[in-house]
Amino acid sequence: MKKIAVLLSGSGVFDGSEIHEAVLTLLSLTHAGAEYQCFAPDIEQLHVVNHLTGEVAVGEQRNVLVEAARIARGEIKATTELEIEQFDGLVIPGGFGAAKNLCNFAITGSECNIAPSVSEFIQAFVDGQKPVGFICIAPVMIPRLYHSGAKGTIGNDSETAHAFNLMGGEHQEASVEDIVVDETNRLVSTPAYMLAENITQAHIGIEKLVKKVLSLAD
Repeated sequence: MKKIAVLLSGSGVFDGSEIHEAVLTLLSLTHAGAEYQCFAPDIEQLHVVNHLTGEVAVGEQRNVLVEAARIARGEIKATTELEIEQFDGLVIPGGFGAAKNLCNFAITGSECNIAPSVSEFIQAFVDGQKPVGFICIAPVMIPRLYHSGAKGTIGNDSETAHAFNLMGGEHQEASVEDIVVDETNRLVSTPAYMLAENITQAHIGIEKLVKKVLSLAD
């Protein structure tokens, strides 16, 4: 049975992991007969967003690992606890947390950097030539993790695609139900809620991504 790590970035689309994408990832992995283990960095969120009003909660601070534990029902580990030999691959759901907490793309665009504990975690999979799946906005990290020319998609947003290419990646447009596969780098990406208008549309692409990640782990 294959075992896949799932990297979360908090809990909630505007300041953490997109909950639908995270749950659909876990569901798709289970349906495919794989085991999973959730991880998150033990760091503070960039900020906290009131998901009812969309406003930043001034003076409030939350921890990414603690918030992500809500999605994982408490069964989660810090990224520093990774034992890479136990895993066959990695999937990273989106949500603004991927661009605010895992890296700072939401703030600096193409000048972004990945949080050190996150970079070390993902790089262990890259260096081990293990497949990695990036969902929604998470693919903006691809050019920072792989050699120049690595392929990925965030859908069809021209500004984000331009930033992806500026960082050295090779962006490919995709529809909500599509996946983009870079066989050389063993990485897969799908737009999910970058384009999805409902949970069914998001599910189709995520399920395809999970199946491809598992097949690349053979």
